[in-house]
Amino acid sequence: MTTGGVYLAGMGLACALGNDLSSSVAALARGGVPPTMVAVSESVQWPVYTLPPQDGSWIERLERIVRSVSAQAGEGAGRSCPLFVASSSLDIGHMEHEAQNLRLGGDLQDFAGLVAGALDWQGPVFTISTACTSAVNAVLAGCDLIRSGEAEEALVVGAELGNRFTVAGFGAMQLLSPASAQPFGAGRNGLVLGEAVAVLRLSSRPGRWRIAGGSNVGDGRNPSGTEASAVIAMCHEALAQSGLGARDIDLVKVQAAGSPVNDAIEAGALKQVFFDALPPLVSLKSLIGHTLGASGAAELALLLGCIEAGVWPAVGYAVDDELGIALSTQAPVRLRNMLLNVVGFGGGHTSLVLQDCTA
Repeated sequence: MTTGGVYLAGMGLACALGNDLSSSVAALARGGVPPTMVAVSESVQWPVYTLPPQDGSWIERLERIVRSVSAQAGEGAGRSCPLFVASSSLDIGHMEHEAQNLRLGGDLQDFAGLVAGALDWQGPVFTISTACTSAVNAVLAGCDLIRSGEAEEALVVGAELGNRFTVAGFGAMQLLSPASAQPFGAGRNGLVLGEAVAVLRLSSRPGRWRIAGGSNVGDGRNPSGTEASAVIAMCHEALAQSGLGARDIDLVKVQAAGSPVNDAIEAGALKQVFFDALPPLVSLKSLIGHTLGASGAAELALLLGCIEAGVWPAVGYAVDDELGIALSTQAPVRLRNMLLNVVGFGGGHTSLVLQDCTA
């Protein structure tokens, strides 16, 4: 295996804040946008951070957004490198919009094929569907191919388009907030879902943002929640792969979605990883919602967009004092190494270490 680095050569985003990364950052700087109430039955509705409305069918909408967001990330070496399509709901939205409730073709690869077709992709196409960790695991898979010398570039597309089935499912499990997401908040009472399409272009060519390492830890003891030992393990393994120690981390992008229990477990685990030197923490789910399979790519793109633009997400609610942590209200003075954490259903716990080579 080669020891060459992997860098983020381009990124794009469409989310509730805007149809592209720059407009999303600008909307964040203005305080964000409110979620939209989505009805799952005649008497039940939940807030969702939906993408700006567009004309056309579900497939036409997906193809249009994928092409637009991919263009934001740049062309790079072309369309013959590996393509990783990460999603949790895949084509469920298409089923809801079709009178016959038909899937694209009955195969999990069909959704990735649709994305690849929209981009006229010529290279190998992979589906990554590991619940909320999908996009980050896609990044790790792309990094493996580049580090091994099997590819010089890889494209990751995280896509989560709205559908009532997902909203109804989370609502039935009593996991949703009826009003707003408050990650680590004193009044947190559940998560708010969101739509997003994010694209990350990975490359062996040096650039500003280097993916220094990562880790995926599976722990099924609590399949619908966060396991403290797994959070600790994923952080330690990601740091070890990056050749860094806990004190080298200048910022942690937390998973925190607003769950009363899971947020507390994550906060406690992070304090065990960093002891008395807990770095600044940042959360983005109160601004774009929990975008499930796309969340790793969407939150990474939005965070880097904020850093590059000199913008920082505000915390518009009181953080729970009992957690013994705080969310940063401004960018850290020193910001070279970042740890990005994502935790998902099925016991998936994934960390990614990102390094600013210009810092």
